[in-house]
Amino acid sequence: MPLAFRRDSKPFSALRVKIISMNERYSRQVLFRGIGRDGQEKLANSSVLLVGCGALGAAHAETLGRAGVGRLRIVDRDFVEFSNLQRQTLFSEADARERLPKAVAAANRLGQINSEIAVEPVVADVNRSNVESLLDGVDLVLDGTDNFQVRYLLNDACVKHRKTWIYGAAVSAYGTTMTIFPEKTPCLRCVFEEMPAAGSAPTCDTAGVIQPIIASVAAVQTTEALKILTGNEDKLHRSLVQIDVWNNDWRRIRLGAPNDDCETCARRHFEFLDAEASEFAAVLCGRDAVQIAPPRKTELDLAALAARLRPLGDVKQNEYLVRFAAGGHELTVFADARAIVRGTDDVSTARTLYARFVGI
Repeated sequence: MPLAFRRDSKPFSALRVKIISMNERYSRQVLFRGIGRDGQEKLANSSVLLVGCGALGAAHAETLGRAGVGRLRIVDRDFVEFSNLQRQTLFSEADARERLPKAVAAANRLGQINSEIAVEPVVADVNRSNVESLLDGVDLVLDGTDNFQVRYLLNDACVKHRKTWIYGAAVSAYGTTMTIFPEKTPCLRCVFEEMPAAGSAPTCDTAGVIQPIIASVAAVQTTEALKILTGNEDKLHRSLVQIDVWNNDWRRIRLGAPNDDCETCARRHFEFLDAEASEFAAVLCGRDAVQIAPPRKTELDLAALAARLRPLGDVKQNEYLVRFAAGGHELTVFADARAIVRGTDDVSTARTLYARFVGI
């Protein structure tokens, strides 16, 4: 049987990983002047939280696992599907047939790639109730999520606990990333003050995505991670990186100081960790359905949403709502961005479907 996860008797933060094959497995990396033997030892005794194990997250996990980062905590709420295999490089057809949770499938594969590291798969929906505990014992956080709700929540938690994290996003052929050091650099909310309204941003399920943009964004993110973990912070790009691989456009927007008026890092108002401000989800008793409501008042363009969804499944629209059916589920989306997801009583599944097809 493949390794589902490695569990050790010591707490995650206290584990130390012995490098068995420094002269063989990591020899080419040790030869690289920026890392060397000292850097390799630092990697072996580092802990990283990977939030999301889809396209970006799978690339993060494989790169850092092969590089010898000693402890990886991988968190994802979803399972492997055949549509993932085009870009999510850790997974196989067998994983999709078995509908394995992505965190578990990633840990299985990493166990085959590098038996010297400790991998902790967590099959969970990242939300305000668990995000702070997921940060325990880690040195660095990488963003591989697919929605802004979790990113702003992660920003709150990392700023509150002074954890460095690396934001990343990719859709279609476009991607962006920046590295956030709380109190030293702008946080996510300094740069993007307001979270995009529900339905306003494209998703991979509505706009598509090609694997090269995943590889490009993940490469920048994981290179930054290696610099941080080996003590080479002077080599960080210190910018908002924007990449369009289809149109051959690479841009760097230099980052200045944190925003003095930032709600999160200046005023330390952690809105997304506040229960009253969080996305509302409720199981509708006896209806095999979950209601999802966005965290802010929103007005959707129902006609535009219907047009995006029409190529993906059966769509019905009137002036009040859009009804979309695909894959055994039905989403009824209202003008205020509230949605009823039928065909499941699992909140995590409903949030995943909402993020895929409505986008937030």
